[in-house]
Amino acid sequence: MMQNLSEMTTTQLKQYLSEHRNDEEAFGAALQILINRRDPNASRQPYPFDLDDPTSEVEAIFKEKLKQAE
Repeated sequence: MMQNLSEMTTTQLKQYLSEHRNDEEAFGAALQILINRRDPNASRQPYPFDLDDPTSEVEAIFKEKLKQAE
């Protein structure tokens, strides 16, 4: 099935990852395909625990998103 990984949908790949999480080779191959599908121009949000003041910085991110939605 590994030869068909590139033909799977993102949902199918995630399911495959879940089912093969203990098979290092299969998991790595599927994860690499999934990572390569990511849009390099997509915005990224910081991981809250890497922030200096997670509460206020995450709150600011939410406020900005709410402004954009209005």
